[in-house]
Amino acid sequence: MRRIQARNPQGVAGAHAVDADVAGAVGQALDDVLGERLADAAAADALFARDVAERVARFTLGGGKRLRGRFVWWGLRVCGGGGEAAEAALRLAAALELLQTCALVHDDVMDDAELRRGGPALHAEVRTQYGRRAGTGDGGRSAAAFGRSTAILAGDLALAWADDTVLDTRVPGHARSAVHALWRTMRTEMVAGQYLDLHAQVTASHSPARALHTARLKSARYSVERPLLLGAVLAGADDRTTGALRAAGRCAGLAFQLHDDLLGVFGDPAETGKPSGDDIREGKLTYLTAVARARAEAAGDHAALGVLDAALGAPDLTAADVDRVREVLVSTGARAALEEKVALLADRSTGHLADVRAADPSALRSLHSLLRATAGARTPVPVAAARGGER
Repeated sequence: MRRIQARNPQGVAGAHAVDADVAGAVGQALDDVLGERLADAAAADALFARDVAERVARFTLGGGKRLRGRFVWWGLRVCGGGGEAAEAALRLAAALELLQTCALVHDDVMDDAELRRGGPALHAEVRTQYGRRAGTGDGGRSAAAFGRSTAILAGDLALAWADDTVLDTRVPGHARSAVHALWRTMRTEMVAGQYLDLHAQVTASHSPARALHTARLKSARYSVERPLLLGAVLAGADDRTTGALRAAGRCAGLAFQLHDDLLGVFGDPAETGKPSGDDIREGKLTYLTAVARARAEAAGDHAALGVLDAALGAPDLTAADVDRVREVLVSTGARAALEEKVALLADRSTGHLADVRAADPSALRSLHSLLRATAGARTPVPVAAARGGER
């Protein structure tokens, strides 16, 4: 585990230094936190530390754009926070990265996904490591079962470390109860969203409204809205500013998830790090497919409905099958409708910033840019190689 000198964000100069490289500062705080946790794991057991704890640390440090941590920081800075609150913001940002690790590792187990961030998912990596040894004796576990079980424990450990980090963070007295309440709410919402995602798959739900509700709980709130509020609370923001940031984060967070749904079908796997069409193979309820179905039903387009019925939840879907689904998503107007909704949400998000009483105009500009980039408003969806409707 590398060790690097953490920036001291206390004081005006320190906070401005973090402004210049928020992701780097969050990475340094995360490195400090993980160094402490890995030492604890090694003291407990060397094998556990090597197989589980170090994997959690590598996964957390090795990918992602520190999106949630950046929202904590700019929520703080827009509201004029610094000093002790700035140090707390970076530690809470590190805790959010660990919470994200828990969510992704468990999500890959539940979806039986093989790839994450362009490499093997954690459960697949463990399965490969022990493939020749697991299940060789009487009553032995299969390598696949062992990999899944290890990944569940790894996700649990990441969540425990996230909670430990929040509890160990020196939060200013005025913000302590609000920060802890936000953290509790965020964890519950995230788990609720994941359950609704699974429930929709097993019940074959097709409701667009249910898809939006699930997206808000599973990703939108804990990716943007709650992190922004954590920063605002740390800074002691007034009710008007807090309300504006909540609204801005809610719009951008939903746009972020809807744009991610588009990437899941039309995105380039080299950019997304996951095979195109996995959401279709898994039968996930996304707003994109729900809108396509609703439009096909309204138009009496039985051919389009037949394509969707045959493809959604079919694990052995071929590339040609995915292309046919893409054609339906385009021909029904679902893709265009979703892109329009994403653009509208992005505009609404930044529009809410007009009600923010910013202590630092440059911080407000940085938050404006981050919200639009997160919402997918700057860059069109990169199109995967496709036939039919995508020619």
